[in-house]
Amino acid sequence: MEAMAHLGLTLLLGTAASFAVFRLSVLLYERVKSPLLNPLLVTVALIIATLVALRIPLESYEQSVQLISFLLGPATVALAYSVYRQRQTLKDHFVPIFAGCLVGSVVSMTSAYALCKLLGLDDALALSFIPKSVTTPIAIAVSEQLGGVTSITVAAVIVTGILGAITAPLMARLFRVRDGIAKGVAIGTCSHAVGTTKALEMGELEGAMSGVSIAVSGLLTTAIVIVASCFL
Repeated sequence: MEAMAHLGLTLLLGTAASFAVFRLSVLLYERVKSPLLNPLLVTVALIIATLVALRIPLESYEQSVQLISFLLGPATVALAYSVYRQRQTLKDHFVPIFAGCLVGSVVSMTSAYALCKLLGLDDALALSFIPKSVTTPIAIAVSEQLGGVTSITVAAVIVTGILGAITAPLMARLFRVRDGIAKGVAIGTCSHAVGTTKALEMGELEGAMSGVSIAVSGLLTTAIVIVASCFL
């Protein structure tokens, strides 16, 4: 009984502390409006600094945030709701949205693997980077399917999302992409939920299309990996 109470208290404290740090990071970002102060990046940096300063083992922290990890699954399923809300737009522009997600997913996976092999990384590490552009729960499942290192995959997903959120507006201006659907599809396909936060700032249509693209590209990535595993 005491063990259960201790576990419950640990989960409560870990979850509350993590949410508090993230909320402070969001407030800081809203005040400063600098892409370098991306809330997720600041949250990760603050938590790492706290763990090091207080000499808290990583395993202990991971156990305290199991509730957050558990919610990743339902959060992924909830992506279907964004597709449902934008079903009419998806019907009207199905071909360009599907083609954009497909091309983006294939290019992301092949370029990541090719670059890793070019740099001399072994197969396990190279395979870990393949699902870097999809949302975390799907990326973890794909990495396990491929035999990659899931911790490396999670780190790659976070870095990819942050870079996408920082560079998305610049890339849109540089390549003169003015269509909201095109910008949303590109951001959602390449930088998942973290990039979508920036897409929402760019416009309602961009945010909606980015949310749709997270789900579509995640499904496509999973399907491509399953098919490839059957033939390779």
